[in-house]
Amino acid sequence: MLVLREPMRVALALITSMTSLGAVYGLMGVHFIAAFQVLIYVGAVMVFMVYVLMLLEVKEAPGSRRFSRYVLPGVIGGALLVAALGAGMLRGPASAGLLPGEGGQAFNLVEFSSTFLTQYWFVFELTTVFLVGAIVAALAVVNVSRRRQG
Repeated sequence: MLVLREPMRVALALITSMTSLGAVYGLMGVHFIAAFQVLIYVGAVMVFMVYVLMLLEVKEAPGSRRFSRYVLPGVIGGALLVAALGAGMLRGPASAGLLPGEGGQAFNLVEFSSTFLTQYWFVFELTTVFLVGAIVAALAVVNVSRRRQG
């Protein structure tokens, strides 16, 4: 996502990475979280973001650079992430405490639901309000810049 300049391609890359994260959750055996990841973030939030990008009609400025200045840090961060994932795979899931009965704990839907609804519901709703506020602010900025151009 760091090397792309067009906002729609960045959004599609973010959708791909969120879907991949849902697949990782599914491979870990946490299917409920994987379904949440795909349904809420990919199915709702990112579709909303893509819709807003389509409404904004963002065009690339002439003479702009092809790549972002964050390409090198992004490549270094990606290499470090791949190295950390590789080291974790070589050690196996038992050493990380991911297997039930071997230091880890099995996923419990009732415990997750009660914890989510008692402790994290406010943070979840606050995130929703911030996303809507960011979209309204982006639309206001676009309307002001269109008035100045026209």
